[in-house]
Amino acid sequence: MDSGERIETGRRAEDIALDFLKGNGQILLERNWRNGHKELDLIMKSLSQYGIERLHIVEVRSLKEPNLCNPYESIDIFKQRAVISAARAYIRLNNINMETQFDIVSVVFKAESVELEYFPDAFTPSWR
Repeated sequence: MDSGERIETGRRAEDIALDFLKGNGQILLERNWRNGHKELDLIMKSLSQYGIERLHIVEVRSLKEPNLCNPYESIDIFKQRAVISAARAYIRLNNINMETQFDIVSVVFKAESVELEYFPDAFTPSWR
């Protein structure tokens, strides 16, 4: 797969993830937000049944079948740290004061269908 095709596949996966998250009541704040070399795929906001706002930093990963692993398995500790670092910058620059969680949406493009898995609160910042 060349880089143009990979970019298009990633864009389609983000569109699918965005539709899914909106369908679950989340509101899009930013898409492909950049801070230096770091990027946040989707920044969403939700409102709990108690009226508490929550910020969702969503990493979207995708693969086409056949594949040897699941897309979410590619989010290692180094990627998590990069996402957390970018999220800190976003929160600071936008003066955000709400609970924040880091979610993953995994999309697999199959021959005739698309498989989506949502992992809310998939990872958390460490205190080290």
